[in-house]
Amino acid sequence: MEKRNQFLLVLLTGIILSFIVLGLITDGSGDAIEGFLRIQIHSGRLISDFIPIGGIGGTLINAAFAGLVGLILVIILKVQLSGPTYAAILTIIGFGFFGKTPLNILPIILGVFLSAKLAGKMFREYIIIALFGTALGPLVSFIVFEFGFTGAAAVAAGLTGGIITGFLLPAIAVSMLHLHQGYNLYNMGLSCGFFALFAASLVRAAGHNFESTMVWYSGGSPVIIWLIPALSLSLVIIGLISEKINGIKEFLSIQKLSGRLPSDFMDLGSLGGALINSGLIGIFGSLYIFFVGGSFNGAMIAGLLTIMGFGAFGTHLKNSWPIVLGVILSTLIFGKGLASPSPLLAALFSTTLAPLAGQFGILTGIIAGFIHLIMVLQTGVWQGGMNLYNNGFAGGLTATLIVAVIQWHRSSKEDLS
Repeated sequence: MEKRNQFLLVLLTGIILSFIVLGLITDGSGDAIEGFLRIQIHSGRLISDFIPIGGIGGTLINAAFAGLVGLILVIILKVQLSGPTYAAILTIIGFGFFGKTPLNILPIILGVFLSAKLAGKMFREYIIIALFGTALGPLVSFIVFEFGFTGAAAVAAGLTGGIITGFLLPAIAVSMLHLHQGYNLYNMGLSCGFFALFAASLVRAAGHNFESTMVWYSGGSPVIIWLIPALSLSLVIIGLISEKINGIKEFLSIQKLSGRLPSDFMDLGSLGGALINSGLIGIFGSLYIFFVGGSFNGAMIAGLLTIMGFGAFGTHLKNSWPIVLGVILSTLIFGKGLASPSPLLAALFSTTLAPLAGQFGILTGIIAGFIHLIMVLQTGVWQGGMNLYNNGFAGGLTATLIVAVIQWHRSSKEDLS
């Protein structure tokens, strides 16, 4: 266990440092730092790709420092790195390209810390909630930069809003998990979306209307195009080297798991098998974007790093493809473009529903993916774009519906028999 912890610590640290170095090289230290600072004063609401805002260099540095906040927290609390923490750190790094900044996630983490204290719990028991709860980072930035406050009052209001948000998330997260019973991997997406509904309603009641945000990079930089494929291939190679033939066997054994929460593939399989799975998911996700003609940008990197992270915590190739197929069918039937922002993001993030296909079969997975796209096109507006895990919100609602129907059908058959 300790050996695995050290291995993952070195791996994640290496990813973070490589992003910083790559950012400084790509734009030059001056422009990269200037871009990083511009990102800190942007609201980050959906959809806000940070690359046009802070440049490639500034965005890479922002993503690295956001991930570093999470990794340092894990180290300080002496939390063992495993499937869930690996998924959380990669997700935070990913959304550092697409909504999160080191500044807007800290108040939420502080709020979760205070919640743990009030509940008489160790903060480390709430670490996963704290890390994934940073999905509401744009809520903090919105209060500071968009709501109408100025100066110190804006900072104080943003800090207070973030702390209150984080304070309430643990209670919400537990309740939301009961709704979908572990079949939505992005449980904090559902939790944050639920909270954001109330926050957005309060903001609208105060007379503020959310202006739609669409910042979408389509510049085709080789650095952005090859970043994830290179990282994915590296993870596959590392997984193969670390365990050789056993890594392949464990990778194949992972494909037999349903993925229902909590499914730590590093425990149920092995470190090497989970890294191979994670890397292959990144490769296939990149190929999908390439084949449909999508843009490689900050939003896509966020999606790819997230599904790669959950490649150690519930998502694998076998249980994810029916969900993606369902999204594709839904996209085509309703006349959307596969390369359009929302359907493209949905194709990646819809794998939050992979456990449904893993547990109930291919047809259920396809139906889940089909419904998921319909939901995700609506839910972002409901919560004002303040919940970055909008697909987790839509996925939670979809999973709840499908699980309820399945359980009703099964209980009806039992009653008849």
